[in-house]
Amino acid sequence: MGKEYTVQEALKMAIEAEKDSMDFYRKAASVTRNERAKKVFDLLANEEVSHLKSFFDHYKGGEFGDLKTFMESPPNKKNATYLALEKAIDEETHEQKALEIALKEEKACIEQYSVLVKDIIDPLVRGIFEKVIKETQKHYDLIEDEYMHVMTMVDKSDQDIYVRE
Repeated sequence: MGKEYTVQEALKMAIEAEKDSMDFYRKAASVTRNERAKKVFDLLANEEVSHLKSFFDHYKGGEFGDLKTFMESPPNKKNATYLALEKAIDEETHEQKALEIALKEEKACIEQYSVLVKDIIDPLVRGIFEKVIKETQKHYDLIEDEYMHVMTMVDKSDQDIYVRE
């Protein structure tokens, strides 16, 4: 049986997760040589900023300081996702590895937020989590498309062509 979280505990976890994701995508964009993948990572980092702001607006704790300072703070180097990216940077296939890590991270976020949202009664906060779950699913789909492109698989945009021929 899972732990029931208060709204503030759920928001704190979400803030930390979004900051970790933002840092991951910024780092991935900075080391990616593939321009298309770099744009995907930049887009995802900016969307994580939007999620972070949504959660931050409703969080009543003070340990993060103000939003700007928190977003500019150094990445959590103990975060497993960030560590995996650091390791992948040393490999030739780091775009592929970064995308694989991102797929796992987005899937884990969807699962975590889906569990948290079940116990949130406040309709405003619940709505924020539900919106972020939908946006995170879009992230997953975008990363999956880019992964197929990097791996020179059939891109979703090409699938109709192959099906019809």
